[in-house]
Amino acid sequence: MRSLKVIIKEIRGMCSVYEVGDEFLIDRGYVLRTERDLPICMHSLSALMPFYVALSKGVLAENLGLAADGVPEVALVHCPDPCKSPRGGTVLMEIRLL
Repeated sequence: MRSLKVIIKEIRGMCSVYEVGDEFLIDRGYVLRTERDLPICMHSLSALMPFYVALSKGVLAENLGLAADGVPEVALVHCPDPCKSPRGGTVLMEIRLL
């Protein structure tokens, strides 16, 4: 399995964990890695769980219904926070195969 890069592309509302531009890797399909001890939010992981194995095996994001603006190999996934509470926020993550 190949590695995936997850990039925080957008935050709607407020996220207490990530900032836009933060990145982490899912190395070899199952090992989480960060460059600067970035905390990882469990909500974001729950959004990635259904797709990370297929993406790391080379299944196109387009085939999973996750393609970003017509780019078949780049997936977009939102964390499940509905952003309705005053301190809530939802995060849009871009996932790329390395």
